[in-house]
Amino acid sequence: MADPAQDISHRRVLKIALPIVLANATVPILGVVDTGVVGQLGEAAPIGAVGIGAIILTAIYWMFGFLRMGTVGLTSQAAGAGNTAEVAALLTRVLMIGLAAGVLLIVLQKLIFAGAFYVSPASAEVEGMARDYLAIRVWSAPAAIALFGISGWLIAQERTRAVLVLQLWMNGLNVVLDLVFVLQLGWGVNGVAAATFLAEWSGLGLGLWLCRAAFGVPDWRDWPRVFDKMRLKRMLGVNTDILIRSALLEVGFVSFLFLGADFGDVTLAANQVLLQFLHITAAAMDGFAFAAEALVGRAFGAGAVARLRRSAVITSVWGVATSAVMVVSFALLGGIIIDLMADAPDVRAEARLYLSYMVIAPLAGTAAWMLDGIFIGATRSADMRNMMALSFAVYVGSVLLLVPSFGNHGLWLAQLIFFIARGAFLWLRYPALEAAASETGIEQQPPGAQGGIHP
Repeated sequence: MADPAQDISHRRVLKIALPIVLANATVPILGVVDTGVVGQLGEAAPIGAVGIGAIILTAIYWMFGFLRMGTVGLTSQAAGAGNTAEVAALLTRVLMIGLAAGVLLIVLQKLIFAGAFYVSPASAEVEGMARDYLAIRVWSAPAAIALFGISGWLIAQERTRAVLVLQLWMNGLNVVLDLVFVLQLGWGVNGVAAATFLAEWSGLGLGLWLCRAAFGVPDWRDWPRVFDKMRLKRMLGVNTDILIRSALLEVGFVSFLFLGADFGDVTLAANQVLLQFLHITAAAMDGFAFAAEALVGRAFGAGAVARLRRSAVITSVWGVATSAVMVVSFALLGGIIIDLMADAPDVRAEARLYLSYMVIAPLAGTAAWMLDGIFIGATRSADMRNMMALSFAVYVGSVLLLVPSFGNHGLWLAQLIFFIARGAFLWLRYPALEAAASETGIEQQPPGAQGGIHP
């Protein structure tokens, strides 16, 4: 009899990962076009308004990233357990959560945006334009947040080509509408906001169409299952743990920028340039981390330890290979990349001074990126939360120890230590993950168990 673990092949991993990598590559293009079209207006204020408005909404939407991660783990486990009714019910739940969260954001928009501008004040002209921009875009919040859940649901079923189609459609339509509304109709900042508003709602429509098979069976509207208290409690627990974990991670990166500001404007700018290297690496690694989420989740749901281990190993092999490519690329082309992102000679020179940390960073962070995907797939969210808390404590200790003596070099070392600690602590918990998968199966686990979906 053939070993079921052999179903987890390199080809299958690449089939999941490559569309995600391509989808990620389209995201920066939209930001360039948004900035470029308002730049044609010949004034600085519209550029600043679009930039500030987009950052505020991105930060708010980031808080709901847990909806994608939690959905991948729960849905892939249900699929692995053969629980098609739960797969459909999960789609209904995430849509309801996303739409409700978006409506709440609309209701609280004045309070939220007032707080955002209090934290990040701008000139009266820029703030006025940014408020107009936000007043339009906020009305697509239900669609934007619900799309997190749809993307996670599709990834869980290894339908990453559908995710790529969704991303291409939204970004492509957004670009076309930018050109029409701003350059042809002269709507300015409001035109950019209207383009995104329409792109996000159309994206939700396309997303629902891509999920149409789930609506062809009655399980998606099995309300006793959809509103089952144990399932909702499990979903809440997983998502809350991931939110806490992500918040600690974000505090780590934000504190890095704030601490870097103490070393002067040139060093701050250099750090910002070098952080783009991390964004490039993360965009490339996401595909294989997402593949790990989907494949590990299915194996965990089926209680198949050998398949789970093979999923973890093969996706991680590709993760290491991708990191190695990043290392070589940054070592050979890092100076050129810096020059493309910065014109000021002093910023270029400062960035080159710390470039070696970016050459090391991809390999230092490989374990963290891949184990995040593995633990998300297994919904070991409590482990993710706890290990992130320990890693964050290590990061804080490293900052206190290294920055006073080594300045910005110490800050970068602390960031690398943060990466390594995240991977190391999760690795220590990996045996417990396999032990949980080796139990009688996800449907047999008692309510409140670390992983799984309960009938």
